[in-house]
Formats: sequence, C-alpha cells, structure tokens
Amino acid sequence: MNEVRAVGMASPFRALLKAAYEYAALYGSLLLLGIICLGWSLLALPLSALLPRRWAIGFGRYGIMAGFRIYGHWLQLLGAYRLDLSALDVLRSDEALILAPNHPSLIDALLILSRHPNLACVMKSELMGSIFLGPGARLARYIRNGSPRQMVREAIADLEQGGGLLLFPEGTRSVRAPCNALKRSIGVIAKHARVPVQTLVIDTDSPFLGKGWRFWMRPSLPITYRVRLGRRLGPPQDVDAFMAELERCYRQELHSGPGARWPGRPARQ
Repeated sequence: MNEVRAVGMASPFRALLKAAYEYAALYGSLLLLGIICLGWSLLALPLSALLPRRWAIGFGRYGIMAGFRIYGHWLQLLGAYRLDLSALDVLRSDEALILAPNHPSLIDALLILSRHPNLACVMKSELMGSIFLGPGARLARYIRNGSPRQMVREAIADLEQGGGLLLFPEGTRSVRAPCNALKRSIGVIAKHARVPVQTLVIDTDSPFLGKGWRFWMRPSLPITYRVRLGRRLGPPQDVDAFMAELERCYRQELHSGPGARWPGRPARQ
C-alpha cells in the first residue's frame, strides 16, 4: 500500500518536472535565438556600410546560415526537436532556384535558411525594421514584401545573379488544411526569371509556433520536424495553370506525407 501511495505521489512530481523542463527548454531556446540575432545585428550594422554589395550579400547570407544552424543544433541537443533537414543539402548549389515550402510554423524560415549559404528570403516589411532581424536581413539583401511589384522585380534581379530564393507561396502561416490559398507572385517570379520552383514539404507533429499559438502554451516535447523534397516544377508559361498545379502538389504531398500536421490539430499529449 505504501508503495502504491509513493508511486501516486511521484507521478504529479514527475509531471511537474517535465512541464518545467519543457518550458525552460523551449523558451530558453527562444532567448538564445534572440541573443544570436541581436549579436549578428550589431555586427551587420557596420558591415552594411563598409562592405561592397557582392561581399555583403555573401557574408550576410553565410552568417545567417551559420547562426541559425547553431540554433538548430541547440534545439536537438536539448531534446526539444527531432530535426530532419538533410533533404535540403542537395540544393546547395549555384543554380538559380525558388524554394517553395508550406508554412506550418514560425520556425520554418530559419530552419531552411540554416541549410543553404546563398538564399535570399522574402520578408515582411515590419521585420526589416526589427533590431533582431533587420540589420542582418539588409546585409544579406533580403527582399521586402511591402510592394508586390517591387518585391517581384527584386526577386527576379536576385535570381538572375544565380542565387536561390526562399518564398512561402501561402504568404503567411497555414490556418487551414492542407494549406492556405497560394499567392500568385511566385508564378510571376518563376516565369519572368525563367527558373524552376522546388516545392518543399514540411511535416511536423506539433502546432507549436503555428498561427494562433500563444507563447504561454506548452507543447509536448520532443517535436518532430522534417523537411522533404516535393516536385520540381519548370518555369511556367501560363501563371494561372502553374498555380493550379502547384496547389495540387501541396494537396497530394500533405495528405500523403508521414506525420503531416494539419492546421488546428492539437499538440500531442
């Protein structure tokens, strides 16, 4: 009887320890990310003024890759995430290419950027003004999404230099299954830059940092997160037909993929 009582008392204690660890691991990691980003910003500010454009782009993008890779390694070391990003390594080349992932989580961009040394990224204009992200993004010549026409022109110009472009076709994090309506701009860019679009399929089993996630909420750890290669679509002639085909790709991959997480699905218990 005493043993049964002891086990019953230990279970709430273990649950409390697990909850404390999960809060500390995840939100301590976000603090580390803030420190990494702030440190890089302080270095990027003077470099933006001192370095020639070509050197600034190369150094800026490589530095972002290195910083985010450190963060990814830390997440795995803590046991907060099980990451499988190896499929992205075959894309590290000088070939001009648009990477087009689905977008379940706020962490998607930084994990993809952590595996490629020469990616431009289309960013929200307000993030360009952030002290944590803005200076590094400007050094790397990332692209604002404020004016659609300007964004398209800058993306095409960057692709013509032989780099890659990270662009989320949904425009924001997914709020419906299997993905949001897609933005036509990706087809326009691919057509005029005459480059292929490589779809990326992100599978995750947790809604952590998804649309509507509250920062005081606690997901169950570890979170499984995998990026796999979907279809590669050639440069379009007809943008509307291309967008319809791109949406079909996501629907097929996300419905059939292992461990895919639909928007709104609760965290694992």
